[in-house]
Amino acid sequence: MTATVLRTAVGNYGHTTPLKDGTVSSDSFGMEHIEVSPVTSIFRRMVRELEFDVAEMALSTYLCARAHGKQFTGIPIFLTRAFYHGGLLVNRQSGIETPKDLEGKRVGVRSYTLTPGVWTRGLLQTEYGVDLDAVTWVLSGDEHVAEYAAPSNVVSSSNSNLAEMLVSGEIDAAVGAGAVDSPDIVPLFNGADDADAAWHRKTGIYPISHMVVVKNAALEANPDLAQELCSTFKTAKSLYMERFQSGDASDAADRALQKMAEVVGDDPIPYGVESSRKTLETFVGFNVDQKVIPQHVDVEELFPAATLTSV
Repeated sequence: MTATVLRTAVGNYGHTTPLKDGTVSSDSFGMEHIEVSPVTSIFRRMVRELEFDVAEMALSTYLCARAHGKQFTGIPIFLTRAFYHGGLLVNRQSGIETPKDLEGKRVGVRSYTLTPGVWTRGLLQTEYGVDLDAVTWVLSGDEHVAEYAAPSNVVSSSNSNLAEMLVSGEIDAAVGAGAVDSPDIVPLFNGADDADAAWHRKTGIYPISHMVVVKNAALEANPDLAQELCSTFKTAKSLYMERFQSGDASDAADRALQKMAEVVGDDPIPYGVESSRKTLETFVGFNVDQKVIPQHVDVEELFPAATLTSV
């Protein structure tokens, strides 16, 4: 019998390469890898068109999509992670010197449900006492989940370029604007790497950025699929980690992961629910507090039962 072929869209990482080049495969299913760039386009196409059987997905987009009844389910394969002190830039002319100074200001972000935005706002609120309701959040784009309605202190800009908005003074600060070539634009946090490391030591939280979701119809057609996918992704990661842990940093992505490993330990891309329970619980709380999702959801509800202890 011919194995089911799953239309799959995930980014090109060291730990997904063995899947894409065929080094790792499954007897239960095949994978037709669809290349999508930028990776964020995968999220929109999955949320709005249900285009793939298996797809990379930002964690907050998954939570929001789930709340709106989108027909896919996450598995605890967490493809990317990041820390967020370094992603917040301010315009010197705004008078912002401390996180509390963001209150009463206009802060730009691509979308309100953007995962880096949720993590950054949660960090500002819990660690620095920022009243998030006292900030005007200015969007440079729209939401992947079109049905989502943002809180009243969220407005949209006609400009889709956060860097331009920041330099012009349309916004006072921005989350995720990238490099901005202007002497007026500076990081809010000096020594962001040290601040990230200190926050991780204090809280044990290692923020998840992107995960993997599977179309519900595919899961219903094969009750073992979620567990088999987890096993296949885990095998691919194991091959990559053998090289990674040997110290062979062959490209910039490897070196970035090695830098993360210096903070979090030998495995900078942990899979599985139990390795990330506190991180997941914290992030769900942030999404409820920030009105990205309407109510609390237990971590166990986010993933198929068979995957909760199998990764």
